Amino acid sequence: MSRLILSLVFLISTMLAAHAKPVRYMLESTKSSVGFVYHFNGNPTKGTMPVAKADLTIDFAALHKSTVQISLNVRKARAGFIFATEALREKSVLDVANHPHILFSSTKVSRTNTGARVVGMVTIRGVTKPLTLNAVFYRQKGSAPKDLSKLSILLTGSISRAAFGATGYPKLVGDRINLRILARIRQVE
Repeated sequence: MSRLILSLVFLISTMLAAHAKPVRYMLESTKSSVGFVYHFNGNPTKGTMPVAKADLTIDFAALHKSTVQISLNVRKARAGFIFATEALREKSVLDVANHPHILFSSTKVSRTNTGARVVGMVTIRGVTKPLTLNAVFYRQKGSAPKDLSKLSILLTGSISRAAFGATGYPKLVGDRINLRILARIRQVE
């Protein structure tokens, strides 16, 4: 097992070193999903929110030079069932009428043992706070070993909805929102 892990680390390091300049990627929105999990009445409930726009530049040799900017379309968010979706849009939660987008802009990207840590600022309901996401990069199925033109990135993290003033329905909905974002990206030529 340790040989397999060492082989994978070596392969990824080789792949990263082979691309020594920043590369722009575009999101394949129909193949990507921004998912979140919240607790409704104590039960985990899944929701989704589409990406309105994404701008990603990745420098595999120097991840600290990478940048991520994402805009999510709050108007098209789905919270698992119709009543929760309607509540999500209300003024006491995401206030879609006044804040139709959630924005994220990276401030620092660094390598970790399993991928990368993306630190940035997220704006929800007009309130901007720091957010850290853990990222793991995968080559898409059918790609050659050194081909980084099409990638999948799994980003995970969590936020406190109260930190952004989204405090509606506190007796029914928990404060912690877990994020699971699967982004399929392809190199811009």
